[in-house]
Amino acid sequence: MNEETETIDEFLARHSADVEEAVRKAAAAEIMPRFRRLAEHEVDRKSGPHDLVTDADRLAERYLTDTLGALLPGSVVVGEEAVHANPATYEAIRGDAPVWIVDPVDGTRQFVHGDPGFCTLVALARRGVLLASWTYAPAHDRLATAVRGAGAYLDGERLRSGAPEPGRPLKVATSHPDYTTEDQKDALLGLWTDGAAPRACGSAGLEYLAVARGELDATAFSWEAAWDHAAGLLLVEEAGGAHLTLAGSPFRVTGGNSLPFTAARDAATAQRVLDLLTA
Repeated sequence: MNEETETIDEFLARHSADVEEAVRKAAAAEIMPRFRRLAEHEVDRKSGPHDLVTDADRLAERYLTDTLGALLPGSVVVGEEAVHANPATYEAIRGDAPVWIVDPVDGTRQFVHGDPGFCTLVALARRGVLLASWTYAPAHDRLATAVRGAGAYLDGERLRSGAPEPGRPLKVATSHPDYTTEDQKDALLGLWTDGAAPRACGSAGLEYLAVARGELDATAFSWEAAWDHAAGLLLVEEAGGAHLTLAGSPFRVTGGNSLPFTAARDAATAQRVLDLLTA
């Protein structure tokens, strides 16, 4: 292990609880007080009618940016709302500094509609390697964590994704057709066949958690935004799962992936889904 990795390992050993506290406090201060209480002026649209942002997103991200950056001097934060304001900030994911990848409210549409199926996602990465992640569902007060090489946990209990029951159709959460290209639609149509039971996805972070828990067999997603995937991909990996892009290689948070891609309960299931996507 090189000196840089040891430094991050030491940081995680000392400060994982501080990161957890920051995630919980961001939700308690900025997200949950607005849940089912949003005023009209607190909700805006970004790229389209389904791409929503709220004051909770912006303020929770600001809180996490300040807190996480102070916890790890020299680190940078790549947050969904900051990237929307200045797309160039996304390039930090490809840099040398440790990077916090933050989605303050993953599942904003659900949050706006009063549905508890949303979460806060934080991942720590360096040079494209995911090192740790936190997935917090504040409406249910459930926290999933993962550290590379040290396992995945939900509220302190070890997560093991296991394998699907033989002979049962694979339960797969997929991208909504509105967010796919024609080529991606064609690939995803491969899931509508015997042996698979696809459905539209909700919050990506919670879908990854469902895979890590063995409640969902796989995902099939068609977009790359690192804040949606980073925390969940490490959670799935550390629970025993695997992920593959359309090219047959693991998903890279630094981008340039062949899409769609899958994350699944085990390597065999990931390959089964990939085979359906490329049939």
